[in-house]
Amino acid sequence: MTLDLDAFIDALPKVELHVHLVGSASVPTVLELARRHPGNGVPATEEELRRFYTFRDFTDFARVYQAVNSLVREPEDVATLVTGLARDLAAQGGRYVELQVTPYAHHLVGMPMRPVTEALDLAARQALDVHGVEMAYIFDIPGEYGEEAARITVEHALQEPPAALVGFGIGGIEQERPKYRDAYRDAFGAARAAGLHSVPHGGEMTGPETIWEVIEGYGAERIGHGIACLADPRLVAYLRDTQLPLDVCPTSNVCTGQVAAIADHPLPRMLEEGLYVTLNSDDPPMFATTLADEYRVAARVFGLGKEELAGLARNGVRASYLPDHRKQALLDEIDALLRGPETHRPDPAASV
Repeated sequence: MTLDLDAFIDALPKVELHVHLVGSASVPTVLELARRHPGNGVPATEEELRRFYTFRDFTDFARVYQAVNSLVREPEDVATLVTGLARDLAAQGGRYVELQVTPYAHHLVGMPMRPVTEALDLAARQALDVHGVEMAYIFDIPGEYGEEAARITVEHALQEPPAALVGFGIGGIEQERPKYRDAYRDAFGAARAAGLHSVPHGGEMTGPETIWEVIEGYGAERIGHGIACLADPRLVAYLRDTQLPLDVCPTSNVCTGQVAAIADHPLPRMLEEGLYVTLNSDDPPMFATTLADEYRVAARVFGLGKEELAGLARNGVRASYLPDHRKQALLDEIDALLRGPETHRPDPAASV
């Protein structure tokens, strides 16, 4: 990869559409939380924490994720995670993020809805004022926790929504969802009736049947992952015809064992099939990646050039829930960067 292409990736205006609140916590953010809440088994020095964070396998990832999650005890901790992500994205050319928040996790540790919402609102203002990154939120159900998790998530979304709440999702263990089919369909129905966008995970850990379920049962407007679609030609044709966006996270899929090696990732074939793909990071520090690094993977491993990388960035902007005028400002910046650095002038209105 040439320095020129590397510099282009750094300068490319980016949006992040698939990243999780706890999974976004980088070393500086976790250090702050670990020092605030000592004695949780999370190292409180940078050197030890970097060793702790080194990705080994999915089992170790789950252990690290749970350890970091145990540090999120108070609304202040939620805000710290949000502003930490904004800081990290700003350094990569990130302009806008739709952050996946799991209210049920905060409910389980006794955080009331209103203080959590106030923390999310405050953090969104700080993210924009301090880092120039606009925050939006997606509330997601942890799919293995069933009816109570669905009920709590919907109640928080409808009764105490943060100002920047734009979507409703579901993540977690896909294999557990059929047990709670009706509860999850009902939850998405209520969220959509309230005006929230449907952005569930689907086709990451299971096959095309889960993608069909989120389309037909949840009214999906955008799908997290979706990489299993290629096993079903009828589904591929449907996704191509409808241009339903798929938020793809290549490094994550390898780390979680859904793809054997990065060279085997289906992203190139998805693009060849004419599917609508956006590029995202999922749980970036825990998988030793960043949003910018995902673009580097697309260039280095899949051979994408500037035009193709810009196309992925445009896809992310268009698939986002930004207002149209802010989408256009970011699209204009991407086009200007492609024409040459002398024409690239960041527009402050793009993130206001």
